[in-house]
Amino acid sequence: MIRIGIVVGSTRPGRNGEDVARWVHDLAVKRGDAAYEVVDLRDFDLPHLDEAMPAAMGVYEHPHTRAWAAKVAAFDGFVFVTPEYNSSIPGVLKSGLDFLHAEWADKAAGLVSYGVDGGVRAAEHLRQVLGRLKVADVSGQVSLSLFADFEDMAVFRPATHHEDKLAAMLDQVTSWSAALRPLRAA
Repeated sequence: MIRIGIVVGSTRPGRNGEDVARWVHDLAVKRGDAAYEVVDLRDFDLPHLDEAMPAAMGVYEHPHTRAWAAKVAAFDGFVFVTPEYNSSIPGVLKSGLDFLHAEWADKAAGLVSYGVDGGVRAAEHLRQVLGRLKVADVSGQVSLSLFADFEDMAVFRPATHHEDKLAAMLDQVTSWSAALRPLRAA
């Protein structure tokens, strides 16, 4: 069965990403087309990049990097849940991506972003980073507005039309993850 990690891209206290990831997970598991798991960067306590060798070398010195690598390697695809901070992704998400290389390659990813303008600039920046890691990002995307989809910018209350967008994006992520499986096996 295809395994999809739902990555919570923020570790900030009071973050909205945990609720958004839970919403993605709750809707995704009802589909029965893949195994979905929330992967919270907070659980890995990754420091700023502290590996001596470039990630492309695959030589991981620290236990936190090896644990992160094992978790990422276990998935066929991802849904990244990211807020927009200053027109980009959170530093912790960028660092989490930078720690690894081969573990990301030839996998599919969908994006769920949120922010004042739906997190669209963060999503576009994330697409560029994923491209360098050989992650195939799908075109379907969910963009959530802090004004329209959150009560007082804190309590997640997504508009119902986002469920259709999420379903379409998950269709793409699961099918692309399956299609890329032969590349990962090579």
